[in-house]
Amino acid sequence: MPALHHLLSIESLDAGQIEDFLQLGMRLKAARQHSRNPLPLRGQTWALIFGKSSTRTRVSFEVGIQELGGTSLFLGMHDIQLGRGETVEDTAQVLSRYIHGVVIRTYAQADVETFARVGSIPVINALTDEEHPCQILADLMTWAECLAGSKRPIKKITRLFSGKTVVFFGDADCNVARSWLFAADKLGFNLRLAAPKDYRPNGALLNRARATRASFFDDPVKAAAGAHLLYTDTWVSMGKEKEENKRLRKLAPFQINNRVVQAAKPGALVMHCLPAYRGQEITADVFEKHAQTIFDQAENRLHLQKAVLNRLAK
Repeated sequence: MPALHHLLSIESLDAGQIEDFLQLGMRLKAARQHSRNPLPLRGQTWALIFGKSSTRTRVSFEVGIQELGGTSLFLGMHDIQLGRGETVEDTAQVLSRYIHGVVIRTYAQADVETFARVGSIPVINALTDEEHPCQILADLMTWAECLAGSKRPIKKITRLFSGKTVVFFGDADCNVARSWLFAADKLGFNLRLAAPKDYRPNGALLNRARATRASFFDDPVKAAAGAHLLYTDTWVSMGKEKEENKRLRKLAPFQINNRVVQAAKPGALVMHCLPAYRGQEITADVFEKHAQTIFDQAENRLHLQKAVLNRLAK
């Protein structure tokens, strides 16, 4: 398995690396229940550079770094010179002399990749407009737990996904949907994207993702037919607030509701990466019925990100 120095995208991972993260995430989750945390970050300081506000990402990374023996340093974009025009290149070179790793949550994927190229420390993409790899890895861990039930440990987690069907509803060109697109090709599951035509990824991205397992649907009920996992995200992401009225109008037919759930395979999972706006992308009753799975997703951000930190620690 190739050595991993950064986590920049699902696109940049192979199936073996995804398997390794999922296996380690599950082991760390079990160890935490017995207060047996390894300390690979002992004596290390990791910075969190956030240009976008956050609840789950910030808290899970800060707690995870602490539990692995390290110290976290939160840097809002406007708390440092990067927010006043200093280049990513200069910031990367300076911080590489101070800290041991960096978690970046920002708009441009290019900024994360530039930091990784110029700096000399591990870089974790905690969300960009292009991808959200930590979220999808935690989602895959949650899905695997549900598929495996009480059968633990799981010898080959990624085999559980082969031939299954995931449906993403809403803005199919958002960062979460894009990461699902790359994961489908690498892990052998089918991805249906239920979205208006102007909220779908372009041909260049589909070619990059080798999206032979992806299909597009105008009808959300048909998209859900026989599916194993139904997934949605907020319709108005950070940076899209000026488009709110248009988005709510265009995406309204692609809500996860009881009609959609009933079309899916019996026992199908419903997942949401949060924050949720009940009555928009998902109805309140469907959310509450599947809240256990949704909040398991949120919890697994901590365990999976600890696995990433563990593997990238020098």
